[in-house]
Amino acid sequence: MIACEQIERTFPGARGGVAALAGVSLTVERGEFVAIKGPSGCGKSTLLLAMGGMQRPSAGRVLLEGKDIYAMSAQERNRVRAERIGFVFQLFHLIPYLTVRENVLAGLPPGSSSAGHAARVDELLEQLGLRDRSGERPGTLSAGERQRVALARALIKQPALILADEPTGNLDPENAVDVFRHLAEFQRSGGTVVVVTHGGDAAPHATRTVHLANGRVVSSTPGDQSFNSGNTVQTAP
Repeated sequence: MIACEQIERTFPGARGGVAALAGVSLTVERGEFVAIKGPSGCGKSTLLLAMGGMQRPSAGRVLLEGKDIYAMSAQERNRVRAERIGFVFQLFHLIPYLTVRENVLAGLPPGSSSAGHAARVDELLEQLGLRDRSGERPGTLSAGERQRVALARALIKQPALILADEPTGNLDPENAVDVFRHLAEFQRSGGTVVVVTHGGDAAPHATRTVHLANGRVVSSTPGDQSFNSGNTVQTAP
């Protein structure tokens, strides 16, 4: 699904800069649920942004479905992100003046018909317990509800891959469990999930846990969930 080949990322700073990533190689197979863990500042979020085509590595390659995403033009890379990747962030990044329903529809690729996805929106809002909140704006929602809206926004286009950066960092334990349950359902339907997390909430769902330290992969261990490579993919063609 996605492969990082000896990627490095150095940020400007004293004494030659700060190395956030120092030669990371990591492959994620289609249908996996991979949790990336490590102490603060170890490069987890930088790695996720590089995987999603949002932060160009200083060196190395990132291949998405066999294609080097940083060899693409900016326009092509934007199209791939819009069509193939769903993003979920700790701070939700909802549009405050849009309703729940409108925020979910904002996740569609440019040029998509909102009317043509009405049934899909209804389905997601029902699955995520948001049907009765569809006309509300983010400011009236709880943190757990806002993260579920962000998740629905990522799922609306039926992406091949979801990248989640600390998606439960602002949630209480009950809501955190709920978010990981929905991510696991996406993975079981054939999608691929990579999640950065500090805690252990992802453990019951992960097929593999990758540990980072000082910008390097130090271990990769099987997760609690057995990996079934024969899943039927129900994502974008």
